[in-house]
Amino acid sequence: MRARGFQAVAGVDEVGRGSLFGAVVAAAVVLSPDRPIRGLNDSKQLEADRREILAERIRERAVAWAIAAVDAATIDSINIYQASRLAMRLAVARLAPAPDFLLVDAVAIDLPLPQRALIKGDARCHAIAAASIIAKVYRDACMRAWDVVFPAYGLASHKGYCTAEHCRAIQEFGPTPLHRLSFEPVRARSLFPVNYNSQMELFETAGAA
Repeated sequence: MRARGFQAVAGVDEVGRGSLFGAVVAAAVVLSPDRPIRGLNDSKQLEADRREILAERIRERAVAWAIAAVDAATIDSINIYQASRLAMRLAVARLAPAPDFLLVDAVAIDLPLPQRALIKGDARCHAIAAASIIAKVYRDACMRAWDVVFPAYGLASHKGYCTAEHCRAIQEFGPTPLHRLSFEPVRARSLFPVNYNSQMELFETAGAA
């Protein structure tokens, strides 16, 4: 794309699409051709410590980067596909300088910019990989913060995804206000009465901490 005359090519990706809890997070990154970063890859293929190191390097060396999140209530309202596209669109809109071409993981974004959607783009394109890394590092940090508020759900370990541990917690305590009620594993367990006494104990424990 640079050889064709584009000056600010942004990679765009989202994380948390399959999670049962919390926001879907997107990032957009314009990498610098003069400050390359070794080791960029799909964030899911990297160890957590390596992601943290790479995220710091991306933030230091990129021409521009931005993050955006769309919360669980909006996901339930417009569906996860549209919420993911919205998060990516918001992340791109926050880039300064603005990009003139987009490389997006798998889906197109509703923006009047030339763009290309790449299947498995986070494994094929450094700019998309960089976006996936900083988005995942940011979202994982959010999950660790929410784990303090809702300690019974194990958010720090599974990051809100559909694990046996997470499903058992939803079954026992009911969904929190940040669970995605439109997702089947949450909706199925929401048919049972919420254990409000247990919820209050969780909040009180978090407040005491």
